[in-house]
Amino acid sequence: MSEDIGHAPRRVIMDAAGVQRALVRIAHEIVERNRGVDGLGIVGIRSRGDFLARRLQSLIERLEGAQVPYGAMDITLYRDDIHRGADHPLVQITEIPWEVDGRTVLLVDDVLFTGRTVRAALDALMDFGRPVAIQLAVLVDRGHRELPIRADYVGKNLPTQRTENVEVRLSESEGVDEVAIRPDWPNANAAGRGGRVPEPAGRGRAQGS
Repeated sequence: MSEDIGHAPRRVIMDAAGVQRALVRIAHEIVERNRGVDGLGIVGIRSRGDFLARRLQSLIERLEGAQVPYGAMDITLYRDDIHRGADHPLVQITEIPWEVDGRTVLLVDDVLFTGRTVRAALDALMDFGRPVAIQLAVLVDRGHRELPIRADYVGKNLPTQRTENVEVRLSESEGVDEVAIRPDWPNANAAGRGGRVPEPAGRGRAQGS
């Protein structure tokens, strides 16, 4: 399926049913890998990762009959590229109302791209304590890593060009569940001239990081 938005063809890769199937599978994999949910905590990376973490918490509770502690984290001030973003970046609330020490912490994000968001999340998490282990679940892994980071649970591996945008839309924020991909024409032209696609510091980035 494709749409034209501003002359850029937009292809829908996952619809609502596809997103749900991916999350259900990830929930099963989490329970199987951890042999249950004892000692597990879930932290979603804002924004969208927190919504996905809530959904995984609910799915795991249906499977195991136990609620996994939930938290949400904003990593804006931990990013190594924050100086390239806005003068006044939007910083959201971080809420982890349980002890991180001694737990396995599952970080959840929407798109894994360069790995820099996850690196920032690891730094932020360590300010809360020392987990036994940290795992990573993402809805989409689009490749193009700049750091040695990989996800433990992936909803969909999506090969992309670096100049393309991966757009994740969720019912909690956009009113619909879908994953789409479209060219970023201005940046694509810059990259074609040997330039590098800029990576702003804000977290409202559809293409992930």
